[in-house]
Amino acid sequence: MARARTIHGTSVSPGLAIGPVHVVRAAPDAVPTWSVAEVDVGGEIERLRRAVAVASEELLRRQHLVARESSERDAQIFAVHRMILADAGATKEVEDTIRGERVNAETAVHQLIGRLEQTLRGLEGNSVRSYSADLADPWREVLQALLNVAQAFPQGSQEKVVLAAAVLTPQVVTAVERGRLLGVVAEVGGRFSHAAVLARAFGIPCVVGLPGLLTRLEQGMVISVDGGRGVVELRPDADQVVEFHQRRSRLEARRASLSEQADLPAQTADGVRKGVLVNIESVHDFDIFDVLQSDGVGLLRTEFLYMERPQFPSEDEQFRMYRRVLERMAPKPLTLRTLDIGGDKRLSYFQTPHEVNPALGWRGIRVSLQWQDLLRVQLRAALRAGFGNELRLLLPMVGGLEEIEAVHEIFGGVRDGLIDQGFEVERDTPVGIMVEVPSVLFALDRIAPHVDFLSVGTNDLVQYILAVDRDNPWVAKLYEPLHPAVVRALANIAQVANAARKPCSVCGDMADDPATALLLFGMGFDSVSVAPYFLPEIKSALRRTKLADMRQLAVDALAQSSVEGVKRVLSSIRESLA
Repeated sequence: MARARTIHGTSVSPGLAIGPVHVVRAAPDAVPTWSVAEVDVGGEIERLRRAVAVASEELLRRQHLVARESSERDAQIFAVHRMILADAGATKEVEDTIRGERVNAETAVHQLIGRLEQTLRGLEGNSVRSYSADLADPWREVLQALLNVAQAFPQGSQEKVVLAAAVLTPQVVTAVERGRLLGVVAEVGGRFSHAAVLARAFGIPCVVGLPGLLTRLEQGMVISVDGGRGVVELRPDADQVVEFHQRRSRLEARRASLSEQADLPAQTADGVRKGVLVNIESVHDFDIFDVLQSDGVGLLRTEFLYMERPQFPSEDEQFRMYRRVLERMAPKPLTLRTLDIGGDKRLSYFQTPHEVNPALGWRGIRVSLQWQDLLRVQLRAALRAGFGNELRLLLPMVGGLEEIEAVHEIFGGVRDGLIDQGFEVERDTPVGIMVEVPSVLFALDRIAPHVDFLSVGTNDLVQYILAVDRDNPWVAKLYEPLHPAVVRALANIAQVANAARKPCSVCGDMADDPATALLLFGMGFDSVSVAPYFLPEIKSALRRTKLADMRQLAVDALAQSSVEGVKRVLSSIRESLA
């Protein structure tokens, strides 16, 4: 029997899956068109409205599914899509096309999708192009309903499947119940896209960056997916299937063993304590990990509380949410990052300017200092919730000392105001900064005395150091966290922080890899904060390695002059952890 063909792509979510593939097509290959008699126009418009209702119900189903199995924040994309369908203006535009051109509803909807894509396709900025996809996707649901074709997803049976698609989207990841979804593969998709976040939150193996994938697949073809290595095997033979199941059994047994030991202290093999914390987005994330296994929350992304709502959350709404999270985590510390909107994180109810390069634009602390009422309300809510708890505040996108001093002044005023009003608040809530803007790197020794702790956001720091937009597929391969320049920058941050006796952590995705986490500890970082899925693996790696070996790992990595050189250094320790 011929050996299976191997396709190498980009890892999005780790894990192993094998099973029949179901090809998902974003839209029908052809849309039938016919003329509509004047007497039938009303009936055609009624067909359109029924299809909109059906599509809205399907989006609501997916919203509830994601809210139940992940978080309300992850489910928000489907609420936005339902709002788009509820827009009377777009529906009227389709109805006018039916009346004016006397065409069937399918053709009118297809034309609307084309106009939405064409209008924004030429505009600059990945966030704008993503917005055009958000506008068009719900109308594709309407088109499918109109065509009276069963969803291009296997709804009729309970067979478990691997979904394959041209583009990784939230609709693909949530097309079937989680219990039926083995894995997801796609020709195109970003590791940091919303759909990728969903795949990781669900624990579903996922690989993207597979050119020509759909042309090689047939419905029902058995494929295997190695999400960790980014490898897809087409039609594995009997020996390969046996080998694959053996690998998966070993992986599952290993993860079970690691989870059993994950509540042990986070310390090196020679007894040196380090911190292993988690990144979360809402209180719902507590359902996917054991709080006893972590040393706290190293990053609470509060912007998702704002993104889940149709308007700015009130002070009391924020207070209740922060209080719930703090109580769930008590007595361990929780680091609350102040509002970090801008770039690709926009609020539907807050008009932000069009920017040629939003990654370098109006975002993070820059927004908060210009709209200080937003910051004051959030600080009031956080300080009220933090009384009696281990709350720490983290400022995003800080570029210099002036911004820190401005926040300190606002913070002091908010705290004093709360005390004057009779609220109980802590007087010494630690305030730290995200180290992610290169200007901070060159002034960190001057900045460190003015903050209580440092937390490195490697996702943005890497793209700024390398001048690589991490959401741009044309340069995605240049986004390399193990670039020697990045490694040296991180080592310098730890060195300065240690000299200033300031706690320092890494909360970006870079820390999710066990070998890289050991490298960071070897550089001198006190803690890492990772996605909950990776917590047991990181703690196991830490407990099996001596601090001296981690320090030598850092020395060896810093001596390298190429990405491949750094990877070779890490490969040795990675093999020992396998």
